[in-house]
Amino acid sequence: MATSMEEDTHVADHGSFDLEAYISNYTGHAKIDRLLFIAERSAGKPLELEALRMAHDELKKTENTQRYKDVVARIEGRLGAGYTLDRVWMENTDRRSASKGERLESELQSFKAAMMKESIRMGHSDLGDWAYDRGDLQTAFKCYARTRDYCTTSRHVVAMCLAVIRTALELENFVHVANYIGKAESTPDVVNDPITHSKLKAASGLQLLRAKKFKQAARKLCEVSPEMGSSYSDVMALHDVAVYGSLCALASLDRSELRTKVISSIGFREILELAPEMREMVHSFYNSQYAAALRCLDALKPSLLLDMHLSDSVPQLYALIRHRALCQYVQPFSSVNLAAMAVAFNTAVGELEKQLAGLIMDGAISARIDSATKVLYASKADLRATTFAKVLAAGEAYCRDTRALLLRANLVQHDFMQSGPLGGRSKKDRLERSLYDMGGLSGGGLMFGMGGMGLGGRSMMV
Repeated sequence: MATSMEEDTHVADHGSFDLEAYISNYTGHAKIDRLLFIAERSAGKPLELEALRMAHDELKKTENTQRYKDVVARIEGRLGAGYTLDRVWMENTDRRSASKGERLESELQSFKAAMMKESIRMGHSDLGDWAYDRGDLQTAFKCYARTRDYCTTSRHVVAMCLAVIRTALELENFVHVANYIGKAESTPDVVNDPITHSKLKAASGLQLLRAKKFKQAARKLCEVSPEMGSSYSDVMALHDVAVYGSLCALASLDRSELRTKVISSIGFREILELAPEMREMVHSFYNSQYAAALRCLDALKPSLLLDMHLSDSVPQLYALIRHRALCQYVQPFSSVNLAAMAVAFNTAVGELEKQLAGLIMDGAISARIDSATKVLYASKADLRATTFAKVLAAGEAYCRDTRALLLRANLVQHDFMQSGPLGGRSKKDRLERSLYDMGGLSGGGLMFGMGGMGLGGRSMMV
């Protein structure tokens, strides 16, 4: 397990990583962002130049001249004359884009003057698209958000929310992401559109993953429908849903929830077919084949470290998954031989002992380790003895209260009373007072009615 960013970056250089197949799942900004992230994590490796070349080609199809200039500067002429700065293209693109922006702004002002509500909404949306294509995400965010006051149908509200969510994700403004997901989900009929509903669940899962709330992220991602397909490729692909959802589920869900939400879920099971390596790992983990699951996890680590949304969480997710595997392995046993357990986890006995000691100190495992014999003994309460003790205590309390009740009933039946300074009170009052005093002295704390014993239907503490 990597312990630093430098080690993670080194591990990420994987010769078998198929960049072209991986990046074909994405479109728009998501494609370029991921290519540049891969290039950054593969600095000095052949994968860096391949990613920069593909990012350069994609940017030439957009109007984002500033980002194109940055990529050319990062290439530094290492890809030949075809990947040097194209100033003619930049000037033409900037001129054409500036003209388009002025036209859209002029149209918006005329719509506002005419008080054309739908046209104003479309004007703000078009300006947002223009700014987004230019790479001006802050301006795009403001334009998309301004359309909210001019939305007249639930479809308009959902479209506005999706545009804001996409932009906020790129800005890494996850507070706005959560807020607009809530607004979209509260819109009527959104649950009847499985594609839109899945987009919102996917965005919510991504936002929770970035916040390292793995259990909530797993639950959201497992609700994504395979009907989403490639319709959200400008943000994330179905393959990402399978990978993110599986890792978060293994790290945070117990066995029963893992079965219901991942293994037995028809929708998520279909999504997992897009990532067969994740499917095999999940099934191995659930079937307690921990060595196979952890080997698969280690094999996937280089490619996972190249994922822009997942890379920062990989060390923590891996640690949580391994800890959960260790806890589940020792749970059914009263004692475990560390040598046999080390074989099951494909690790050294000394390293395994350190990990188990850490889990014991954290309270995740209730056990103790005999370092001499290399045996872990579970510290479990004797439930059978505890249950018998509770039953006996309850029986004794019942018998004691019953005897006290019978005694007091006999006292009343035989007209027993306290003699003394009760003076000229009536017989009934003296009897009630006597019983009250006796009850107070006994401290039994029982109530019983005296209505059937000629005491006026009163209840006394006896």
